[in-house]
Amino acid sequence: MAAELLRLDGVGVRLGGREVLRDVSFGIAPGEFTGLIGPNGAGKTTLLRVILGLQPATAGSVRVSGPVGYVPQRLGIEPDTPLRVRDVVALGLDGHRLGIRLPSRARRDRVDEMLAAVGAGAYASARIGELSGGEQQRVMIAHALISRPRLLLLDEPLANLDIASVHGIVSVLARLARAQRAAVLISAHDMNPLMPVMDTIAYVAAGRVAVGTTDEVVRPEVLSRLYGQHVDVLRVHGRILVVAAGAAAAAGDAQVTAVG
Repeated sequence: MAAELLRLDGVGVRLGGREVLRDVSFGIAPGEFTGLIGPNGAGKTTLLRVILGLQPATAGSVRVSGPVGYVPQRLGIEPDTPLRVRDVVALGLDGHRLGIRLPSRARRDRVDEMLAAVGAGAYASARIGELSGGEQQRVMIAHALISRPRLLLLDEPLANLDIASVHGIVSVLARLARAQRAAVLISAHDMNPLMPVMDTIAYVAAGRVAVGTTDEVVRPEVLSRLYGQHVDVLRVHGRILVVAAGAAAAAGDAQVTAVG
């Protein structure tokens, strides 16, 4: 089996005296696609920040093998940003930082290769701020991939996108993970779009993580232990709904914490 590109062992994080994550352990191998799934506020972004070295862990260890690419949660690109798409992608190829000094022609070819890989070649000369949310996400994925990282981290890249954009981006990521033998860790609150391509799910709730295949993890008994309260797993028209009884349940309602 190929050596893991990411390994977390017993990782814990405390912020402001509050335990955000506890005893998180899992690894990702080359070419493996892992979904970091959980409700908003569960600690997914904190865990990504720990992996990136932006947030110190208060317990455990993190080992990363090889360069890392990162697509943040919020792009915040203004409509009048005076950068073309190909310029944004080229910014990911920082020769001084990566030790790569490509001639101008080779740089252009690398940019064109990445734009084609994510299906963004048609708007290579457009201004980044004029693109739709899905188009911008494709560009930022190309930006992260142009340095050919071994590990790609994406923080909620599917949030607020239309269904066509979601499926397009998931397809691109899965194909690139296989072709480049990169490990992909993508956070999301809805697991359903990732189901066809996800090798492993790391489900985050109540500061803890359950890891395995979808069939192993997304089970009432497993998620009930994770949440520390009863959880139902419903399958409706081929989609999975995770329903946790919370404060609202006292009034006869259920709180849907991960819904497609």
